[in-house]
Amino acid sequence: MTESKGIKPKLTLSDLYAEDVVYSARPSYISNPWLEPEEHQSNFLTGRELLISNELPVIVHEACITEKLEHLFQLVDMPKPSYVLPFHNKESYESLLRELAHEQGKKIYFQYVHDDDILEDMYYALDKTTFIALNNKAKIPEWTAGQYLPKRAVVEIDKLKDELKQWDFPFVLKPGDDLPTAGGYGVIIVYNEQELADALERIEAAQEQTAHIIIEEKVEAVANYCVQYACKEGDAIQYLGSAQQLTNDYGFYNGNESVTEVPEAVIEAGRRIMEIGVSQGFHGVAGFDLLVDDKGEVYAIDLNFRQNGSTDMLLLEPLLTPGYHKFFSYVAKKDNAHFYETIVKYVEKGVLYPLSYYDGEWFTDEFVGSRFGCIWHGRSKEEIEHLETQFLKELGQV
Repeated sequence: MTESKGIKPKLTLSDLYAEDVVYSARPSYISNPWLEPEEHQSNFLTGRELLISNELPVIVHEACITEKLEHLFQLVDMPKPSYVLPFHNKESYESLLRELAHEQGKKIYFQYVHDDDILEDMYYALDKTTFIALNNKAKIPEWTAGQYLPKRAVVEIDKLKDELKQWDFPFVLKPGDDLPTAGGYGVIIVYNEQELADALERIEAAQEQTAHIIIEEKVEAVANYCVQYACKEGDAIQYLGSAQQLTNDYGFYNGNESVTEVPEAVIEAGRRIMEIGVSQGFHGVAGFDLLVDDKGEVYAIDLNFRQNGSTDMLLLEPLLTPGYHKFFSYVAKKDNAHFYETIVKYVEKGVLYPLSYYDGEWFTDEFVGSRFGCIWHGRSKEEIEHLETQFLKELGQV
C-alpha cells in the first residue's frame, strides 16, 4: 500500500480500476502536429504516477526505476514500486502492450490514445471512441451542456483566414479534431499580426491531419483552476480538490500550486461536467481547466478526461507539510551527478517530495539530462519560493 508512517493518500489509482487493467502514461511514439514531445520527456512521464498507482500495474521506462528513485523514495519513507512493467524503446514498449493484451488478457488504460495498428480498440480499458470524443476540444459545448463557454467558433481550415477578420486580438487558436494535445502545446494565443502569421504557418503545416480549428476569445482571468474528480465505474463521483494552474502569457504549462479557497461555482461547474462525462461512459480521474474572470464568471477552456499534472499533488496532500504545495519538474543541463545530489539535499530538508526521477546515467552512449518530478511543500508560498530560488542557484539554472 502506498503510505508513509501510516498516513495514506486520499485515493490511489488501483481503487478506481479493475484488476485486469494496466496503466500507460506514455504518448505514442507516433507524434502529431499538436503533440510532439521530445522522446525523453515522453519516457519521463511514465514514472509520474508511481506513488499513487498502488497495486495498479504501470508501464514504465527503465530509466525511471533505477536505484536513484528507490533512494529518493526511501528518504520519504515510501516503498519501492512493485507493480511496474518496464520497457526501454519503441519496439519493447509496443511489444509489451501487445503481449499484455493478446497473451495476458489485460486492458490498457491509456493517458493518450494510440494508433489502431499498435493496439486494437477492444483492449482499451476505457472505450476508445468515448475517450477521444471527451478530449476533443471542439466538443466542449456538448460536455458542458452549452454552459461556461467563452465566445468561440469551430471553422474549417480553408475558411480560417476569412473568419479571423471578424475577431479582435487577443484570441486563442486550438485544433478542433481528435488529435491529442498536452501542456499547452496545442494552444496558440495570438496577440498581434506577426503572431497570427506565425500561427497560420503552423496550422498550414498541420492541415493534412487537422481539418478544423477552434477560435476562442481570450478570457482575462483572475484565477485559473484545474478542478479534479474521480469515479470508479458504477460508483459515485468524488471531488479530489483543485490546484491553481501556472501558465505563461502564451498558455504553456509551468506547473501547479495549491489553493486554499476555490469558489463553489467552480467546483459545481466541474462536477456538472464530470457527471456528463460519466453519463457517456467515462471512469477514472479527470481534471478541467476552469477560468474565473473579474466578474466571477466561470469559463471552461480545456477538459482533460485523464490524469493531470497536479493529480499527484492533490492525492498525496495528507503526506505533505500543511501550508503551500507546488508541483513542478526539472531537467539537468549538464551535470547529472550534481543535479541528483542537490535534489537529495532538499528532499532530506523535508521541503521537496519526490514523485519521479528519469536517470540520465541509464544511457551510456550519449549525454541525457536527468529529469525530476516533485512537489515542493512548506508552511508558506514565500518560504517555498525562497527555497526554490536557492535550489535553482545551486543547479546553476538562474
